[in-house]
Amino acid sequence: MNTAQTPSVRSIKLAAFFDILPLSIAVIPWGVLCGSLAIQVGLSPLQSQLMSLLVFAGAAQLSALTLVGVGGGIAATLGSTAVISSRHLLYSATFRHDALGLPLHHKILMAFLLTDEMFAVTENKRNELGHFPLDYALISGATFYVIWNLSTLAGIVAGTSIPDLDSLGLEFAIAATFIAMVVPNIKSSPVLIAVLVSACSAVLLHKFDVPNGLLLSALFGMVVGYRLDKETS
Repeated sequence: MNTAQTPSVRSIKLAAFFDILPLSIAVIPWGVLCGSLAIQVGLSPLQSQLMSLLVFAGAAQLSALTLVGVGGGIAATLGSTAVISSRHLLYSATFRHDALGLPLHHKILMAFLLTDEMFAVTENKRNELGHFPLDYALISGATFYVIWNLSTLAGIVAGTSIPDLDSLGLEFAIAATFIAMVVPNIKSSPVLIAVLVSACSAVLLHKFDVPNGLLLSALFGMVVGYRLDKETS
């Protein structure tokens, strides 16, 4: 019985590594930018690396570093990172029932490794298998963690030797990564309409300089998508 299960478990572990690999490679410019920006705002190389090792939240890290760079206060930094990271509440709620029966150390590890990328590939694998694949989630999250920290290290090294690294447009990796995660999951008309509503709202709210426009556009998309999904089901 064990010999029959071993290849299956092994294939899931390999799939976790190879499924997250493209997204991990895509965020390397993002990690490089994060590492170099940390150096530019005055953090030491050790502090910059510890930020990625301990915080491990790319968008929140960049936001915090930007605020630190312009002299923002602790309250503004914490508030900004909390709002940006709030989407993780939705990710956690999605996996809540699957995580309830897990040992505490697995829950803590899952919470720490839970990123947009880990959630995207794990949710797809869960739908494919019909059950929650814990090994897949942890391996994909750990793979992303290692590559993120290596790219941050590259950014720290580059940031200490290459001036104006942020002028190279590396932040485009952020948009490209999210596009790569969202597009494959557009499999129904409610999801498509929700994405379009969010995209159009984001453009319009940005044009008119509406505060928290990105957050509002995401909320608009979710409300429209939820209502349409309820009507069609």
